[in-house]
Amino acid sequence: MEKPPAGKVLLDDNGSLQSHTIVRRYSDFDLLNNSLQIAGLSLPLPPKKLIGNMDREFIAERQKGLQNYLNVITTNHILSNCELVKKFLDPNNYSANYTEIALQQVSMFFRSEPKWEVVEPLKDIGWRIRKKYFLMKIKNQPKERLVLSWADLGPDKYLSDKDFQCLIKLLPSCLHPYIFRVTFATANESSALLIRMFNEKGTLKDLIYKAKPKDPFLKKYCNPKKIQGLELQQIKTYGRQILEVLKFLHDKGFPYGHLHASNVMLDGDTCRLLDLENSLLGLPSFYRSYFSQFRKINTLESVDVHCFGHLLYEMTYGRPPDSVPVDSFPPAPSMAVVAVLESTLSCEACKNGMPTVSRLLQMPLFSDVLLTTSEKPQFKIPTKLKEALRIAKECIEKRLIEEQKQIHQHRRLTRAQSHHGSEEERKKRKILARKKSKRSAVENSEEHSAKYSNSNNSGSGASSPLTSPSSPTPPSTMMLTVPFPPPPRDVCITSTSSASASASTTSSSLASCKHRGACTARAPGCEWCEPRGLTQLHPEFPEGNFEESRDLGS
Repeated sequence: MEKPPAGKVLLDDNGSLQSHTIVRRYSDFDLLNNSLQIAGLSLPLPPKKLIGNMDREFIAERQKGLQNYLNVITTNHILSNCELVKKFLDPNNYSANYTEIALQQVSMFFRSEPKWEVVEPLKDIGWRIRKKYFLMKIKNQPKERLVLSWADLGPDKYLSDKDFQCLIKLLPSCLHPYIFRVTFATANESSALLIRMFNEKGTLKDLIYKAKPKDPFLKKYCNPKKIQGLELQQIKTYGRQILEVLKFLHDKGFPYGHLHASNVMLDGDTCRLLDLENSLLGLPSFYRSYFSQFRKINTLESVDVHCFGHLLYEMTYGRPPDSVPVDSFPPAPSMAVVAVLESTLSCEACKNGMPTVSRLLQMPLFSDVLLTTSEKPQFKIPTKLKEALRIAKECIEKRLIEEQKQIHQHRRLTRAQSHHGSEEERKKRKILARKKSKRSAVENSEEHSAKYSNSNNSGSGASSPLTSPSSPTPPSTMMLTVPFPPPPRDVCITSTSSASASASTTSSSLASCKHRGACTARAPGCEWCEPRGLTQLHPEFPEGNFEESRDLGS
């Protein structure tokens, strides 16, 4: 299938690039569309069949419609990350039932901690496939509700098992006015389990989208009924609080990298950050498919600043940006808001690098905000664990830089492929080929004339009969290329062993080709098996907005 339109680089749930080339029947699209409709989304599919014969034009038109349908899905940041789409694009890698796996892990935990009890699973309230939530209660306090979150390890988990478990168990001791407190935390060698209080008001994203916290992620945020940003004072206050807690974590040397509106809990007029454990687990960021395109965003501090730009845009306009970088910003409640957005989401910012959190705090939008809190921040991390965090942070950043390098190289190759495959370039190549053919013909004619002239001058008239210049004597050996139409796609052409093979031998070798059909191994000389340079590369993953690619993961 063709590549999706310019949007964003799509990654899999572990933050790795994937191919976009897939083969699907129409019934597969139909099942996906029905599932999305159940989730509250309605996307038009091309017609299933035509009255009468399904001619080539109709099939080609329907294929184009299905590709457009897929493009709409893969360029939507929320849709491309949902489990339905990932299973559609890559069923082999997303076949596991993570709800069952999470229930097994939680059941094992309850054997040693009998005071907790599961009330109900909170199905699909988050965007991650490998992270599950359950509503909990304490047996001796049945009216109090808590939320248990379970997640397995991600690709950026570089801590040793011992350090990882120590740091997870250290999270309940973290006290900060703008961090949502962890009630209980534990971990094993493959996953982590944390319990927090359940907040009826929900997250900052719930406030922006007027959503109910317990509803599925797709239903809450993918197709909002009303788009409206927050008031200027809310933007200033919430923004200042979030920047303060980011500065606190950066000063402690604690990597975060997972800032987005669903990871900010609301408690009255106070924002509290969620999911500090994500960086310890090594999980990919919600916005990874965006900042992995920009090589200047290569530290976790700059990642946090870029993600803050996304969050500020969402608070201001009530929706995420259509694409990143943002060329121009819509009218905002204050020019001070636009100044911060330009410093984090503009083309210049993405090209030259992000400002620091301290620099953002000094900007006019936040510098005059007064914070009133009596709670003193506390988060004591032993020196040994600080060193382990520093090493893990460097490894995370190194993997990000390598991924950005791969994406940059992939784009260069795809641009070259696109350039050479354009209609204009094809016409140029045809014109050059004609000119070259004419030039070769003229040179051959001149060469034959020169040979004829030399033979007349050197030979005697009686003993050397004249040879017609229009029909020169062929040399004793001559390579002949017999043109023939290309065979069908299911036939492989193998090179002949003798240059003097006849046309009948060529036809015989075609009929007896051992590689008829899809070749499982590369055969030397096989036209369909040999690599063809740029044309064999995967199509380019989109450049701007929603993490791509074949597949389209707080």
